[in-house]
Amino acid sequence: MSGARSSEEPPRPDPAATLVVVPTYSERETLPAIAAAVLALPGGWRLLIVDDSSPDGTGELADELASKEDRVSVLHRRQKEGLGPAYLAAFREALGRPEVAFVAQMDADFSHDPGDLPRLLAATGEAELAIGSRYVAGGRTEGWGVRRRLLSRWGNAYVRSVLGAAVGDLTAGFRVWRRRALEAIEFDAVRTRGYGFQIEMAWRALAAGCRVVEVPICFTERRAGESKMSGSIIAEALVLPWKLRRSKLDWRLR
Repeated sequence: MSGARSSEEPPRPDPAATLVVVPTYSERETLPAIAAAVLALPGGWRLLIVDDSSPDGTGELADELASKEDRVSVLHRRQKEGLGPAYLAAFREALGRPEVAFVAQMDADFSHDPGDLPRLLAATGEAELAIGSRYVAGGRTEGWGVRRRLLSRWGNAYVRSVLGAAVGDLTAGFRVWRRRALEAIEFDAVRTRGYGFQIEMAWRALAAGCRVVEVPICFTERRAGESKMSGSIIAEALVLPWKLRRSKLDWRLR
């Protein structure tokens, strides 16, 4: 766990005050099941689907789900701009809702198990940000080959060494934030669009003095659809730590 403690009394973890953000792009095959799994959790969790104008009708399906369940809402975006802009749009939407005290983020493809959400939320009782980690005791991956496992571990070790951050899984995308942690981050300064977004947001949270705790999870290979990983996304993630380190968070991609 990293970061400084605040004297302010933290809110008690409450599923009914938690908005689960799920970004989608061509996830029609898995969206109904992931939505059902989140809504079935006890406590009244709420779901925000963020769709980047999916060509397969995911956005229309999301609207259909929302029409049948008032705990589901949909944020439509005009075009595919990357994971980072989608999440930032969702975070702005969440902070515009005064009833939201916690914001969860997770993939739509069951790489992240919705059943782990209560454990992550509970961990915010002692931290501003809880990360579902593959690389702490009890964490693991399933369905990955040796090459991918080695690449992921090397990538996280690389980022940690450059930034000096004491977080084992900086690239993890399964997280629960306290509201005040997101409020401490200047969204307009965030420029990362791909999976490096997870690195940048964790680093900015640490820089803002937020406490970060890692909760062990099992990350499972997606059930359906295609991976959004690309060479440009990997390149962005490799360069990003050096930009953050050199500029001490006062940086811009030009």
